[in-house]
Amino acid sequence: MTISSTVSENGKQVTIAISGKFDFQLYDEFRAAYSANPASGVQYVVDLKGTEYLDSSALGMLLLLREHAGGEVSSVRVLNPSVDVKKVLDVANFGKLFDIN
Repeated sequence: MTISSTVSENGKQVTIAISGKFDFQLYDEFRAAYSANPASGVQYVVDLKGTEYLDSSALGMLLLLREHAGGEVSSVRVLNPSVDVKKVLDVANFGKLFDIN
């Protein structure tokens, strides 16, 4: 379980990559990955390429990121979910709240 965070050179995009299990044990690390960055004018990308599992607490953390990024006017993309992770996101109707690819 690891999280890495990178900020683009112009500061307009923050990419958070998660590998392993995305669950409550990553709460502090996930929050730290975005909280130091401003909310307005920043696109957040959550890369789930290495994520093998996520639970309801991870869904809550994604919602907290969305709130930090501006709520309904936020720009949060979720990329590279596995088939199983995508099923969880679909059941939770997260496609209505996030751009999922």
